[in-house]
Amino acid sequence: PARYFDTKTTEPISFFLTGLEELLAWQPNSNDDFNVSAVPLAQRQPPLHSRRPRTLVCHDMRGGYLEDRFIQGSATRNPYVFYHWRYIDIFVYFSHHTVTIPPVVWTNAAHRNSVPVLGTFITEWTDGEKLCEAFLAGGEEAYGAVAEQLARIAQHYRFDGWLINIENTLSAAAVGNLPLFLRDLTARVHSAVPGGLVIWYDSVLKDGTLRWQNELNDENRMFFDACDGLFTNYNWKEEQLERTQRLAGPRLNDVYVGVDVFARGDVIGGGFDTDKSLRLIRQYGLSAAIFAPGWVYEHLGKENFLQNENRFWGLLAEYLPTHSICTLPLTTSFSLGMGTSTFLDGKDEESGPWYDLSAQDIQPLYPEHQGTLSTSCCLQDAWCGGSSLQLQGTIPPGEERVAVRLFSLQMPAPPKLFLTLLYKLEGPQPDDFTVALEVTTWDSGICFEGNPTSLPEPNGRYHPRFLPAPPPSLAKLLAACHRGSYGWTSRCYELELQDCSLRDLSLIVSRQQPSLQETSFTCLLGEVRVLDTASLAASPPQVHSVMASQLWWQ
Repeated sequence: PARYFDTKTTEPISFFLTGLEELLAWQPNSNDDFNVSAVPLAQRQPPLHSRRPRTLVCHDMRGGYLEDRFIQGSATRNPYVFYHWRYIDIFVYFSHHTVTIPPVVWTNAAHRNSVPVLGTFITEWTDGEKLCEAFLAGGEEAYGAVAEQLARIAQHYRFDGWLINIENTLSAAAVGNLPLFLRDLTARVHSAVPGGLVIWYDSVLKDGTLRWQNELNDENRMFFDACDGLFTNYNWKEEQLERTQRLAGPRLNDVYVGVDVFARGDVIGGGFDTDKSLRLIRQYGLSAAIFAPGWVYEHLGKENFLQNENRFWGLLAEYLPTHSICTLPLTTSFSLGMGTSTFLDGKDEESGPWYDLSAQDIQPLYPEHQGTLSTSCCLQDAWCGGSSLQLQGTIPPGEERVAVRLFSLQMPAPPKLFLTLLYKLEGPQPDDFTVALEVTTWDSGICFEGNPTSLPEPNGRYHPRFLPAPPPSLAKLLAACHRGSYGWTSRCYELELQDCSLRDLSLIVSRQQPSLQETSFTCLLGEVRVLDTASLAASPPQVHSVMASQLWWQ
């Protein structure tokens, strides 16, 4: 069927639904299997619902369902990717189709990085009025059926909820039922999807007129009260933030103030001035909804996209609270889910462009320190996948080392950790530097390394012990410890901790010789793993009854 498979290539594709009839007729189908997310939403700290301002990203690009619709990837040159997952809390996939089911590649990439994904339910223009009249004015049975289908769809495809966007006027009967529909949908989504969310877009008012308010007020408050959050329109002024803050009360963080990166209309700042809008929003403790950050790709072009993307998010970073990893194992090759080649164990196995967000790895923080450190993605060389993480920086005169924070962690440390690292030093004098991992712990008087006779480290900084070879029991798994090839160096470490809580994983680049000169370095990271030794020793669960379906031979 054309909905599920590309007519030219027969490859499985992601799809949307159009109109009320298609939504109400939707049933799970065996052709759907490709479209169901295979990656559960990873845990994070602090949890999404903790009381701090959040950041929502609403992805709207040229109508949606572009190359990202190919579930098993495509040979796309210079595709759009998003990878600053540590800095955002919710990802919305937006299009102008009635029911936007997020392409599964996005759900997989976001979930792997602890970010929930919402689809969009939109009605607009005169067709939208008719659609709303049909299901909202029809009473409880009619709107209940729509709520039920939307909750079932999110549950079936394993994404996390809905943005509801009613962009047309409503009759008195329809608007009267709207808060009831939102309450019903929210309750059904919460019960069908753990951690599910329903967010309302600031559009229709309580009397049914379509008038964007750019704030939370008495005209739209009853919709906010009926669901998990409000996403405001983009043309606000500071006094509207002030009024919103007052009215939202304890639900301050559930108001996502809209920021259009394309800066259409009368806005505070978009493009590379988006930080001006965010600074104001955060002054009032409100959450932010960054709309169409694909501006970087669409407006500035594909050629220098990765460079521009790092600049864009780097300018916003101080206003974006990050979330931490709270489960082990942590293992990543930093792949973006795209490449100009495919690498395996450092070898360029296959030249040619590819794009598959499902293959994107866990992404690190991307720290930038003006003039002293930049973190970027390198497509020219990788250990595994399509890219490595490139760290370029300088060690200041008189200093011996520089620390690059890769991941923030928040979890109890197991008694024994194994860490592996694959890296490559580039530049004129690679032998002038050494590279190692550093683990920091949260301050506590009871945290010790190794045995209780050793003293706690100042600032909880631990340098795991270098192992020339892995212990025999782990030799097979940690073959990485002596498998450097194609110019990559591999390192294996062990760290024993007692009563500690992990905080950060950093890379330390040190000079071999002290110097009064500033020294520049370039280091590629190919892979990092942090493993709990105890869980490695256990044998993996047996796999039973494997089924292969939907085979198509060509």
